[in-house]
Amino acid sequence: MSVGFVMLVHTALDRAEQVARHWARHDCPVVIHVDRKVKRRDHAAFVEALSDLDNVRFSQRFSCEWGTWSLVEASQAASELLLKEFAEVRHVFLASGSCLPLRPVQELKDYLAERPMTNFIESVTTVDVPWTVGGLDEERFTLRFPFSWKRQRHLFDAYVHLQRRLNINRKIPDGLVPHLGSQWWCLTRQTLTAILEDPDRASYDRYFSKVWIPDESYYQTLVRLYSTNIESRSLTLSKFDFQGKPHIFYDDHMQLLRRSDCFVARKIWPHADKLYDGFLSEDATIVTGAEPNPGKIDRIFSKAVERRTKGRPGLYMQSRFPNEGWENGPTSAPYAVFEGFAELFEDFDDWLTRMVGARVHGHLFGPDRVEFAGGQKVFAGALSDSAELRDYNPHAFLTSLIWNTRGERQCFQYGPRDTQDISWFLAKDPNAAISVISGAWAVPLFYSNANFSDIRKQAARLQKIEAEHLDALKSFYAKARVRIWTLADFVENPMEPLQTIIDELGNRTSHRLTEAPRMVSLDGFGQFLQNLKNQGMHPHLMGDFPVSNLVAHDRKKPRKPYLVN
Repeated sequence: MSVGFVMLVHTALDRAEQVARHWARHDCPVVIHVDRKVKRRDHAAFVEALSDLDNVRFSQRFSCEWGTWSLVEASQAASELLLKEFAEVRHVFLASGSCLPLRPVQELKDYLAERPMTNFIESVTTVDVPWTVGGLDEERFTLRFPFSWKRQRHLFDAYVHLQRRLNINRKIPDGLVPHLGSQWWCLTRQTLTAILEDPDRASYDRYFSKVWIPDESYYQTLVRLYSTNIESRSLTLSKFDFQGKPHIFYDDHMQLLRRSDCFVARKIWPHADKLYDGFLSEDATIVTGAEPNPGKIDRIFSKAVERRTKGRPGLYMQSRFPNEGWENGPTSAPYAVFEGFAELFEDFDDWLTRMVGARVHGHLFGPDRVEFAGGQKVFAGALSDSAELRDYNPHAFLTSLIWNTRGERQCFQYGPRDTQDISWFLAKDPNAAISVISGAWAVPLFYSNANFSDIRKQAARLQKIEAEHLDALKSFYAKARVRIWTLADFVENPMEPLQTIIDELGNRTSHRLTEAPRMVSLDGFGQFLQNLKNQGMHPHLMGDFPVSNLVAHDRKKPRKPYLVN
C-alpha cells in the first residue's frame, strides 16, 4: 500500500462516490471530508453508499468556503485520520470531489514507489508567480483577511483599504519564507507528519488562518521547512482561465486529457458520462508509462484564452462585448468612408464603383433610411434599411455589415446630416480609410430653395457638427487613415486627391486616372458663402473660397486629362 487519498467533497456526491470506490478497489485507502453545508440526509446516504468498503473513512466536517482557512482545516483533519488509520501509506494525495483519475491506479503506485522520498507540490515564491489573480501577492501574507471575499466583498475591500492607509503589516513567523502554488499536492508520509506534528503548528495555524487563500500557501510554505526533496509541480492537471477560474472538462476533452499524461484532472463536469465511464474502466489501453506533462496541452489552452479574450477582429461575442477594447479590432476588414464627395460630384457612387470595383453605398447612416448600394432594402446578414433599427446600435450595424461582406471592399458616404453616434467609432477604427472634403455640406444648401434665414441656421448647425467630427478625426486616439481637404483646396485641383484615393483603395489597374466624376456647378457659390458671413454666420470649414466667379467660369471650359510623371 503506497498511496492514500484525501478527498474534499462539496457537491456531486454520486461522482465522488464513483471515484472513491475506484481508488478503494485498487487497495488505496480514502479519507473523505464532506462539507458541513451538505445536508445531513445527503451526507448519511453518501456514507451508507460506501459502507461496504473497509478502507474508506470520513473525517470531521467543516463548513468550507473558497479562499478561507476552513479548507486547510478540512485537509488537516482528513490527513491526520489517514495517517493514523493506515500505517502502510507512504504518500498522501490530496484531491477534490470533482477530480478524476486519468491513468490506472497501479501506474500511480509504481510511479510513487520509484520516488519514495519525493514530495510533489507546486511551491514557488511570490516573486516567481505570474498567475496570481486579484491584485494581492506579498500583501496576502502581510495583511489580515478575516472577511469572506465572496460573501462579504465590501467588508473585505474596505478592510484591505484601511490596513493599507494605516500601513499595517503583519509579522511573518520566524523561519518562514512565503511560497505559493496549486492546492493539489502529493506529500510523503514523513513530510506531512512533520507539518502536522510540528511543535509550532499552533502559531503557524494562527498566522495562516488570516492569510488570503491559505490553501494555496500553507503546505506550500511549510513543506520547505521539512524537506529538500521537492518536485515543484502537481500530479493533478488543473487549468485556469484568464480570470483565475478553473477550466471545466467535458466529454469532448477526452483525447486532450489523455495527451496530458497526468494522473488526475480537475474540474470534471458532473454529467460528463463519457469521461467517467472511460477513465474509471479497467481498459488497459490507457496505460502510457509516460511522465506527467501538462505542458503538452498548454498551447491549446493558451489559444483558447486568446480566442476568448481577443477573438477574431470585428466578431463580437458574449465574453468581450461588454468590455471596450476587448474586441481585437472594431471591424474585420478595410472599408472606405467618403465625406462631401456625393455633394460635390454627380453620380459619384457609380464612378467610384467603376474605378475600384468595390461595393459603394450611399449614406448608410442617413437620417431617413440606410442607403444600401442599388437601393436594396435588405443587405448581407439580413441588415434592414430601417434607420430606427440601425440607430438602436449603429456600432453593431457597421461591424455586422463589414463582417458579413468579408472579401469585398465596402465604401459609403457620410456627413454632418447623418447619425453622429458612429463618429468616434470611425475615427478609432484602423480599418477605416476616411476622405473628407470639409464644408461640402454647404453645396446642397446652396442649391436649396429655402429661406435664407433657415439656410443660415442650418449651415451653422451642420458646421458645428462637422467641426466636432473633424476634431475626432484629428485627435490623439484616432487610428483611421484620414485625409482632409477643404472645399476650396479640393476644387482647385481635384484630380490629384482623386488619384490618391483610388491608389489607396487598390485600383485594379496601374493606369493614371483619365476620367473624373462630373462636378456640380459652383457658379455663385462664393457669393453664397459671403452672404452667410453678411448674415453673421462664418463658414470657415470651406477654406479660402473666392467670392468672384472667375474660377468657376474658367472651369466651364472642358479640360483635357493630363498625365503627371
